[in-house]
Formats: sequence, structure tokens, C-alpha cells
Amino acid sequence: MECIQLNDIIKSSKNILIISHINPDGDTLGSICAMSQVIRENFHKEAELLCVSKIPKTYEFLPNISKIKSLDDIDKSREFDLVINVDDASIDRIGEAKILFDRAKFTVNLDHHKTNNGYADLNIIDSEASSTGELLVELFKKLDWNISLDTATCLYTAILTDTGSFRFDNTTSKSLKAAAEMVKIGVKPADIYKKVYESSSKNHVLFQAYCISKAEFCEDDRVVYTTVYKKDIEKFNAPEDCTEGLTEKLRAIVTTEIAFVVRQINSSTSKVSMRSKSADVAEICAVFGGGGHRLAAGCVIKGTVEEAIRKILEVIRKREI
Repeated sequence: MECIQLNDIIKSSKNILIISHINPDGDTLGSICAMSQVIRENFHKEAELLCVSKIPKTYEFLPNISKIKSLDDIDKSREFDLVINVDDASIDRIGEAKILFDRAKFTVNLDHHKTNNGYADLNIIDSEASSTGELLVELFKKLDWNISLDTATCLYTAILTDTGSFRFDNTTSKSLKAAAEMVKIGVKPADIYKKVYESSSKNHVLFQAYCISKAEFCEDDRVVYTTVYKKDIEKFNAPEDCTEGLTEKLRAIVTTEIAFVVRQINSSTSKVSMRSKSADVAEICAVFGGGGHRLAAGCVIKGTVEEAIRKILEVIRKREI
């Protein structure tokens, strides 16, 4: 029923806006680009794409990526017939684009996070899916929408990145099957892997090495964290996505149960990215208004980097990790 409603609302909408989450990753970018492509091919309509954050260079190969606009490129007083949020676990994950979401005649929420509370007019959420990309594969198939090679490239990238190259616990037979179907369409796994994971700049690699070298361990080495300050990013001239994969590297240490990275946004705001091997870090991040998945979550904390570390450790210790 939800699928039919989505099909009908797209068909009746004259202007459509698709929004990614802030600090975009491969899942949200691959998914919004895929959504744009299927709407073009199946409905002969051009949907506008929006991301309020800078797009990481890593994903510049994605079809439609160049069509993504910033908030400055869009008239904020516009009333869209349809706004589709993709991979946005909560409404605050679209940042200042919320003004356009709130003004839309109809809103859709496509996501896979268990913390998503269904904030749109139509909510299609599958918390069992490894990624929003996987959810979209199933959705497009149910609606009998054509999936071209361009669409498949976007969807495969979304699944690949959110499963950590099919290494994370969210990798299931369904996610592998969805990826395999994209390969059958013509996606070349080796090519996508190289573009996503083997295209880092020298500065990016050196910056992450620096961050790892100053990692702090506590709770008998079961908890490890590192910090990312704006001054360090500037010193290394690191790219926008400089912290991507950093938390996973810390989690890879044999003694680590929980790993987190605290990134300075400004003098009074810090962003936290957490990963674990078994502990529910979504519950920890939820204390600060964040969320995500059981083994991968994040939040924003009002306070300095040092204050954020202290608060996070207090919550972790209360749970006797």
C-alpha cells in the first residue's frame, strides 16, 4: 500500500525535491542519486537534489552527483509538491533544509535506521535493511521501476559503503543479494571499490594516521577514542570527509569494544561518531539526541571536545561496558 502511494504521489507531483542528510556518506548520496535517476527514467520528471553539507570528493563518480544543490542554490520560499528525505534518521538530519520540508505539500521519509520515528506524511522504513540503498532496491522492484546501470551504480555504492564492504554485522543474505542484482545489471565491483576506498589523497591518509597516533585508551583498553580539531584539519589540508573510516580503524583493535571520534564543529559544539563490536551505541548516542544503529551511531553534543569526551565516558561507564 505504501509503495502504491509513493508511485501515485510522484506521478501527481510537478516539482520534487530529494534531500540527503548532513555530512553525507555513500548511502545517502548513492540513494538520492538513485532516486533522482529512477524518477527521470520512470516518470520523465526532473527531481531537484539538495544537501546542506559539502559533498566529499570520493563520491564525485556517482551519476547525478553534480546536480546536487546547496541551500544557497534553492529559493527557500518555494513550496514543493513533494519533498523526499532519504537516509535521514530524524528531521534534524537535514539541517536548515527543514524549512523546505515543512513547507512541502507532501513529504516522504525513506530510511533504514531503527531510531527513525516516522516524521513524514509517508514513511517507508526498514530497520532490518543494511542501508537505505538496500531498501530502495526492494522498493524499486516492488514498484516494477526500471533500474538502469546508472541507478544500479548508485545503489551498489550505497550498500557497499554502509556495510563496510560487506564486513559489518548488518551484512545479510538480503544485502548480498541486492548487491548481486546490481552487479547483474552491469556494475563492476572492483571499479566501485577502487573509487570509494582507494582514492584517498596523501593528506587524508597522513591526517588519519595522526589522529590514530593520539588515540586514548581507557576501561582496560575496551574503550578507545580520538579527537579531531579544526586546526588539525587545516594543518593537514584534509578533505571534508577526513574522518570517514577513522572510527572503524579504532574498532579494529583487538581489545576494543567501543570506539568513538569527537570532531570539533566550533568552540561550543562537537560531533561524535561511535562504533562497537557488540554494545548498543545507538542507546548511548540517544542520550544526547542522536541515534543510528546498534553498532554504529552518532550524535552532536553542545560543549567543547573535552566536555563531549567526559559526557560520553560517563554514559559508557554507567552501562558497565
